Amino acid sequence: MTLTDILAACGGPNNLLRALRVEQQVILELKDPELRSDLARVLPFHSSLNQVAWTPEMPLCQANWEQLGRIIEQNQRTQLAAVCEITQSPHRPLWHIAPPQGLLNDPNGFTYHNGEYHLFYQLYPFGCVHKDKYWAHVTSSDLVNWQSQPMALYPSDWFDSHGVFSGHAVSTDDELMLFYTGNVRIGEQRQRITTQCLATSSDGVNFTKHGPVIDSLPPSVTPHCRDPKLVKNGDHWLMLLGAQQETDEGQLLGRLAIYRSFDLRQWEFVSLTGSELNDFGYMWECPDLFEIGGQLVAIICPQGIEADSKHHNVPHHNGYLQASLDENDRLELSEFRTLDHGFDFYAPQSTQAPDGRRLMIGWMGLPDEINQPSVKDKWLHQLTCLRELSWQNGKLYQQPARELQQLRGETQSFNLEANNEKSSLDLGSKSFELQTTLPWPASGQTTLRVMDNGSEYCDIILDADQQRIRLDRTHAQPTDGETIRELPWPHRQDVELQLLADNSSLELFINQGEFAMTARVFTAQDATAVRLIGGTPVSIDIEAWLLG
Repeated sequence: MTLTDILAACGGPNNLLRALRVEQQVILELKDPELRSDLARVLPFHSSLNQVAWTPEMPLCQANWEQLGRIIEQNQRTQLAAVCEITQSPHRPLWHIAPPQGLLNDPNGFTYHNGEYHLFYQLYPFGCVHKDKYWAHVTSSDLVNWQSQPMALYPSDWFDSHGVFSGHAVSTDDELMLFYTGNVRIGEQRQRITTQCLATSSDGVNFTKHGPVIDSLPPSVTPHCRDPKLVKNGDHWLMLLGAQQETDEGQLLGRLAIYRSFDLRQWEFVSLTGSELNDFGYMWECPDLFEIGGQLVAIICPQGIEADSKHHNVPHHNGYLQASLDENDRLELSEFRTLDHGFDFYAPQSTQAPDGRRLMIGWMGLPDEINQPSVKDKWLHQLTCLRELSWQNGKLYQQPARELQQLRGETQSFNLEANNEKSSLDLGSKSFELQTTLPWPASGQTTLRVMDNGSEYCDIILDADQQRIRLDRTHAQPTDGETIRELPWPHRQDVELQLLADNSSLELFINQGEFAMTARVFTAQDATAVRLIGGTPVSIDIEAWLLG
């Protein structure tokens, strides 16, 4: 049988969901297995997976595999048309990036190309669950107004059939190049196959896949090897991959795998990095590497490290390290620090703006946390606000990108006094920016309560006895994830606070960006008040702006 014959026998091209390549065997996953003809029914069939196995007399050529990929992509495009409409939701942000429908996770390919910013993000458009990921695509000329572009990448080919996983973009004179991890699962045991793949575009909108540029794993690395980040180093490029090393004793260790290329297409393995951190989690995801303020900085999302708070028990973390790179492309890492101390921050990506600033955006969510109030409105998760990074006093600072000030309405200035009739103010909106300084209490607690209607709210608590700043969403609507995050505050100094809210999110920037805390906070639509609570008399001045 030819490829045309087998497709016809399996119910026609419109019945094809997936095409898998296992050595010389072709595995076709069908939408409706009852459409198979007698010719196909004699072939091996896996009923629980709806998969037909076919071994052609001659192995399929590259053109045949490309043909299968385009057939599946067209079927996915047809299916996608039904979920493009933006659903109405009281929790939908006014100015953050969120999906029309489905589940959003990692930002991808954040770069400046041919006069505008390109940003992609992981999306499963057909439900609020983690399944076969697409790359959605938005562009902006001003970092405030984002235009949706056609879906950039589909999980349509044999090398990415179960998800176009995270990656990076490189802008050249002629094209925009997307590097990503192709995710494939084989059989009922869902054996994982990962490769690092390339797609390119000459117009910045329509992309052509070129398949794997790295088709095998580094030595001693499990198939958990993903999320390529590309960095120019002199006359060549480095690719950093989040990886999981398995030792001879069977221990799983988070590491970075480093590859080198001179043409962005042929890659050679250089080394595994991270042994200097010893046993530091079982997997590192979403690496980044850049120089800022004369310091080389690496960002990773380690899984399985120990938290410094009894309230943080989920395995997912984020942070940055000081880094150095020698003439042999050997990377050394040291001094891990948490990047964002809140509930919902993961998989950040950065890029350099034309004016030299380092900009960063992250996923406002965590793996495995999918039970949120927005699910009833058919969408889940959003991205963080854009942040400017700087290196000060040996630390990475982050502040809202200055372009976001364009969202501000008229300035509101007011004073709150705890425990009297001047203790609260109704802003009339849950999309706002607020700036104030909270005096550190001599004893007890001072609380700034936001998104408040009396029964639903989120608290920012200065606890003098425990010497901590706590972010407490216990009284918000139930959601996956934990309810308290805290930041040690042993120096007892006053807390300079900039807070950005957007209907169901809070982003706190403390002491001009020395610390950040990010949270999804779901409250009722009328939860628009700000309240000051103190065990002793306390008064604060606030500047606020409605955003959107």
